[in-house]
Formats: sequence, structure tokens, C-alpha cells
Amino acid sequence: MQQDLNRVIEQVSKEKGIDKTILISALENAMVSAAKKMFGHQRKIEAQYNPELGEVELFEAKLVVEEIQDAAVEITLQEARENLDPDAQVGDELLSKLDTSSFGRIAAQAAKQNIVQRVRDAEREIIYNEFKGREGQLVNGIVQRFEKKNIIVNLGRTDAILPEKEQVPRERYRQGDRIRAYIVSVEMTSRGPQIVLSRTHPGMLTKLFEQEVPEIYEGIVEVKGAAREPGGRAKIAVTSSDPDVDPVGACVGMKGTRVQAVVQELRGEKIDIVNWTANQDDFVCRALAPAKVSKIIIDDEEHSMEVIVPDDQLSLAIGKKGQNVRLASRLSGWRIDVRSESEADEETRRARASLGAIPAVNDMVAELLYQAGFKSAEELSEADLESIVEVDGISPDKAEAIYKSSREHVAEKRRKEEEEKAEKAALAATEAAATETGVAEESAEKEPQQA
Repeated sequence: MQQDLNRVIEQVSKEKGIDKTILISALENAMVSAAKKMFGHQRKIEAQYNPELGEVELFEAKLVVEEIQDAAVEITLQEARENLDPDAQVGDELLSKLDTSSFGRIAAQAAKQNIVQRVRDAEREIIYNEFKGREGQLVNGIVQRFEKKNIIVNLGRTDAILPEKEQVPRERYRQGDRIRAYIVSVEMTSRGPQIVLSRTHPGMLTKLFEQEVPEIYEGIVEVKGAAREPGGRAKIAVTSSDPDVDPVGACVGMKGTRVQAVVQELRGEKIDIVNWTANQDDFVCRALAPAKVSKIIIDDEEHSMEVIVPDDQLSLAIGKKGQNVRLASRLSGWRIDVRSESEADEETRRARASLGAIPAVNDMVAELLYQAGFKSAEELSEADLESIVEVDGISPDKAEAIYKSSREHVAEKRRKEEEEKAEKAALAATEAAATETGVAEESAEKEPQQA
């Protein structure tokens, strides 16, 4: 018995990776639980594993008293001295060993279930702690089965889930296929640790480059950001702490071997590698590559950029279904509005004409207002006086005159538009009435002929 139980504890500890003290504690708790079912829950029973005997010994604790109030947990001084300890005193707590040979099959089964549950809980805790520390890392597994549209992946010691939303469109797997994925989260649930994987997370792109590019792993090249449209296209921004190391070249590798390894893992996803810079407008220009940028207008308050490109570069800058500009926006963190030069020129012409139509505004002032961000007379009329005063080159008196004149001009313009609208409505009503009268007369002329 001694050898058997000791060997079982040793074997389970190695196979499951569980500390022996946890197993021994589980054994002791299981025996206490079984003993209480056998002898009564009101009795105070303790368990202790004896490695020399290779068994769990059970002891019943009783308090020495002069007069018994609860026989389940108390013993008289006389009985204690006769049966347990000749030197016993009132107030002592004495232990007496219980005979476990009378344990029934039900008690033994309960003990076994308790031990199995404790081992399972300990194993779950170990797996949870192991994978919790691996969040944000890549993991290899084997496709185990499919639950609805989710993929269950066997990671060796446990299973993980690859939800439908974290799968790349058009990627197909069969049972037994090897799969590499990114650990998004690890949560402990009532059914054990739940490990959620992703094939679409931008972090997967970063980690793949870290595996393929030694300079990233060593910290010479740093990944500043990544953006993906899974299965289509991706952009990754890199920089180097060593002026002699080209970060883009390091990621591309000799004859493109490094980037091709990443592309292959992502099943053909096109990857743009961008040289990061702290200059945000320059970075946005690089992020929009391969399109060439003519001009950038920055709005810090809205955290947006208006990017002007040559007419023949517009479709390239926007990309297929807007893909290029979306990825550049995610990578840079700026809202990007791409426009062609001809479109921008037409808007500029309309803005200057609208501003120049205000009586107090000449061509020079219209240009100053346009450069300050005002795009029309209506926009200027809705602004407050302070924002016009802040425009460089316009004095406070002139600003006040512009403020008043713009409001009067827009009010007059809207009044005329309302008059024109009313005239058109009246004309349309007259024409409709004339048409109805003509139809009625024609109908009246036809009736006698029919008769």
C-alpha cells in the first residue's frame, strides 16, 4: 500500500504537472469528506497523509470538558485519561485515530470523486496560468473539430477556440490540419480556461515579422504599428534604432525571402512595409504609398488630414474599394480624406468666389480667409467674431466689418433664394392649372361628337 499510493502521487504529479502537496491536500480533504459522510458531519475529523505508511490517517478531535454538552465533539476528563492521555486536562483538544477499514463503497467513491475534481481544478489552474502569460503571442495547434462556424484547435494540453469573426475569409481548414494563430485572450470560466485565438489580429502580423526578422527580435528594428484587411492587404510601420540598419530592407530580406515567408503564412495577403517617422504628415504620405502626394492640409482639432494627389494617382491612393486609404488611416491614427488636384482646384475656385461675393471682402481678404479654413460665405457667416479676428492679416475693425457684412450677405442671398423658390412654385401651379383646364375643354368638345 505504501509503495502504491506514493507511486501514484509521484506519477500523477509528473504527468499532470501538479505539485505533490496539492495532490496530498486533495487526498486529505477527500478522506475527511468521506469520513464525515460515514461518521456524521457534526464530528470534528482531521486527515494527515503518512508517507511512511503510504496512507491517509484520520483523526477525531475532541475537547476535554468536565460536563459534556455535545458528545460529538467533547469528552469527559475521566474518559480522556482512561482512553487517550493519562495527563489530560480540562480544555485540552485530544486526537484519536479512526478505523478506516469500515469505509463503505459509497464513501470510497465520494473520496475518489473529490480527488479527481481537485486534480482537474489544479490542472485547469496550471493551464490558465501558463496561457495567460502568453497572450499576444503566436501558438501552433491542430484543427480538432468544428462547432458551428468556430474552429476548435488542439494546443496539446488543452483546446482553444478560433471564432468565426477571427478567421480570415476564404481560408479553409480540415480536421487534422496544422494551424498557427495569435492568442487574443485567456479567461477562466466554469468549464475551465477559455483560450481565444485569431488569424485576423494585426498583432499576428507583428509577431510573424518578429519571428522572421532577427533585427526585430533583437530590438534593433521596432514595429510601430500594423493594420490589416485580413486576406487582402496589410501595412506595417517600422523604424530602426541603428542608422546603419535599413528597417524596411531588414523586413523585406534578401530577395524578399523574409516578407514572402510572412505572406505565405497569411495565404497571399499583400504587405506594404512603411518606414515610420515622427513627422505625421510625412508618415501619412508614406502610408499612402504607392500613391504620390501633392499636398496635405492638417486639421489638428479634428485630427484629420486632407490629402491632395495628382488626378492620375487618385485611384491608386484610394485603393480597391478604398482599401489603401483605410489602411493608411488605421496605421497613422489620422482620419484621411483623399482628393484629386482638379477637385481641390475646383473647390478652391468656388470657395474664393463665394467669399469674394461678400461686399466687405476683396480678393486678398478672400484668400486670407480661405487659407484660414473658411470655405464659403455661409461658413463665414456662422463663425463667431473672435475666429475672424484671429485670421492673420485682418485687423479687428476689418474683421468686425466682414462679420457683419457676411451675415447680411448670406441673409439677403437666402431671401432671394426663397423668393425664387416661391416664384417657381407659383409658376408650376399655374402651369398645372392651365393643363387641367385644357384637358377639361378638350373633353367637353369631344362629348357632343360622341353623342
